[in-house]
Amino acid sequence: MRLCITGGGTGGHLMIAGALVEAAKKEGHEAIFIGSTKGQDKRYFEKDSLFDAVYFLETTGVVNQGGLGKVKALFKIFKAFLQARKILQKHKIEALYSVGGFSAAAASLAALSLRLPLFIHEQNAVKGKLNAILKPFATRFISAYESTSAIQGYPVKDIFFQTARVREKVETIVFLGGSQGAKAINDLALSIAPTLKELGIKIVHQAGEGDFERVREGYEKLGAEVELYGFTKELEKLVQKADLAVSRAGASTLWELTSNGLPAFYIPYPYAAGDHQFYNARFIVENNLGWCEREGADLKAKLLEILHEQLDEKSKKLIQYANADVALLMIKDVAKELKC
Repeated sequence: MRLCITGGGTGGHLMIAGALVEAAKKEGHEAIFIGSTKGQDKRYFEKDSLFDAVYFLETTGVVNQGGLGKVKALFKIFKAFLQARKILQKHKIEALYSVGGFSAAAASLAALSLRLPLFIHEQNAVKGKLNAILKPFATRFISAYESTSAIQGYPVKDIFFQTARVREKVETIVFLGGSQGAKAINDLALSIAPTLKELGIKIVHQAGEGDFERVREGYEKLGAEVELYGFTKELEKLVQKADLAVSRAGASTLWELTSNGLPAFYIPYPYAAGDHQFYNARFIVENNLGWCEREGADLKAKLLEILHEQLDEKSKKLIQYANADVALLMIKDVAKELKC
């Protein structure tokens, strides 16, 4: 089978693409990637990826643009659409999997124009604009949050399942603000660092490149020892070390933590489209798998409360809830549709 995977813009979409290509290669299939020159697509897949070929087309998001900006963005998508058609034909692609995000528009539309089967994965509890538009034309629409989804669960790299363990008490805490970092989480980490030092709890922290220097200086003033990063593609290594996470509620990170059995205190990004991070986290809280508070709440008090809880029950439930075979099932579903 010759498959194209498309989408991106944010790390969340790209993590799914990585899980899918990993599963596709294990099954002996060919896979290419079509993304955008914007966002983080090139950072993730320009080098050292499993894809047989990668392409980055000049596209931007449409939804958040003004009137003239929308016209320019749509023109870029049209030009990229023509390029994507040629790429799909060159590689004799048989099906396309969209993982969402503005990066997916050109290749998804190109696949439909060539009458190729379109498969879509929706990563969030609230559908993205592009996915909502394309859903009626999709051969399959997969979502971890919809009971009607043909495949239940969320595609996550094998390493998160392989290194899963039950956490019982907090000895190491990891602060994760997403690929761009999060000031609210960074400020919480700095405010609670002296208490964590007194309790003998180690700190691992991805602060985001934009806020890295401020956070580093803050820790230095406090005399706190910390394993600090601006950005890392090796999130799994940070997760493996930790017994508790404080994190944004982007879908990929949320399900990676779930798959690893790592309990988390979620602080959703308040300006996410459709407030989807809050609804992602609410799904976890309603299943008694973690905690969630909005920015503006007394985050420090809540985190101090969590530090003294027994984690083993939630950690075991997380491991039981996650499905290690989702990416593989998604790839096998495409192959079955194509009768490969």
